[in-house]
Amino acid sequence: MRRVVVTGLGPLSPVAIGKDAYWQALREGKNGIGPLTTFELGDCPVTFGAEIKTFDPTRWMEGKEARRSDRVIQFAVAAAGMAVEDAKLDTNALDPYKFGVYIGSGQGGIETSFNSFHTMMEKGSKRISPFFIPMMISNMSTAYVAIRHKARGPNLCVVTACATSLHSMGEAYHAIVRGDADVILAGGTEAALRAISIAGFASMKALSTRMDSPETASRPFDKDRDGFVMGEGAGVLVLEELERAEARGAHIYAEFAGYGTSCDAGHITAPDENADGAAYATRRALEMAGWKPEDVDHINAHGTSTPLNDKAEALMIRKVFGSHAPNIAVNSTKSMIGHCLGAAGALETIAAIQAIEEGYVHPTLNYTTPDPDCDLNIVTGAGLKKPIERVLVNSFGFGGHNGVLAFRKYVKNAKNAPRRP
Repeated sequence: MRRVVVTGLGPLSPVAIGKDAYWQALREGKNGIGPLTTFELGDCPVTFGAEIKTFDPTRWMEGKEARRSDRVIQFAVAAAGMAVEDAKLDTNALDPYKFGVYIGSGQGGIETSFNSFHTMMEKGSKRISPFFIPMMISNMSTAYVAIRHKARGPNLCVVTACATSLHSMGEAYHAIVRGDADVILAGGTEAALRAISIAGFASMKALSTRMDSPETASRPFDKDRDGFVMGEGAGVLVLEELERAEARGAHIYAEFAGYGTSCDAGHITAPDENADGAAYATRRALEMAGWKPEDVDHINAHGTSTPLNDKAEALMIRKVFGSHAPNIAVNSTKSMIGHCLGAAGALETIAAIQAIEEGYVHPTLNYTTPDPDCDLNIVTGAGLKKPIERVLVNSFGFGGHNGVLAFRKYVKNAKNAPRRP
């Protein structure tokens, strides 16, 4: 069976841009949440989030090209470029038909859609840009990245709400195992931090309304949590077939060991209160990895800071891991970068893989009042320094979409390879 490893990391987040800066920010517990400043909010009831304020797309794109692409596309191009550079990947040496791109987005070019609607209402349909459609449709991020890197292999844009980028990576894993590709740039991108999205999430009571203290608003698993905080960004990983990576002397961050997916099929927004679907996805990831529950060292949780999600996720962890649950170091990257929707899983996967690389689990911010319904080993304070060999990453999206990834420390010539999917 073909094995898959991670050889490149490209994070673009509210706390930092680039692998090294991102990891340093997470280690330091840097908080990327605060008042929103770069666009008009109108009468939105929530005026804070996790915003990228220093992004210059012309570092990765020509000025004309940047002007003709939505921010969500710009983020994807930047994150993919960083991942390729980090992997020291010579894309010209690849078989282009074995080189793929799987980058999803939950909301696509929503800023372009919103602005173009206003243009049409105020100035008429003839003023709509001929670039409106390619700026707006979600798959254009994968297209731009493929064009830039001449990747002619499998190219998919997965859309499963907050589980988008995790499912993108899982499906990319399968494509490499099947032999459809040797290398895939996989992850997610999201630039939905705009008034229309904030108003929509606020209307459904999903967002924190801690207006007096935005920096403490994202508080995963804390008893006083009241909703999530919107973020934006992108995360792209280079997934590569093991023998190819070894042959070119690539630095291998971790081995992709397992992937589980399911659907609650119960409610359009609320998680299954019994956590059965999430538990199935977790057990499937463990089964594919060939792990027992007690093998897991660390879980980078979905941990949104919403009352229902955190409770259900904690129940799932206790249900699957039983007496081993208190031994698992659990954290939530969203406490620092907010909920980056379709990009969340990729940014959190990068954090989990760095935990393997560095032997350090970053802290969860704002966890001050334990909740009996979320009785887990939450990493706080200065984080946790310990050897990390096996990790899980969770993502659960509206519509009941569940995804769990398993990664392990790469050991050359290890015999316990993942099982056939």
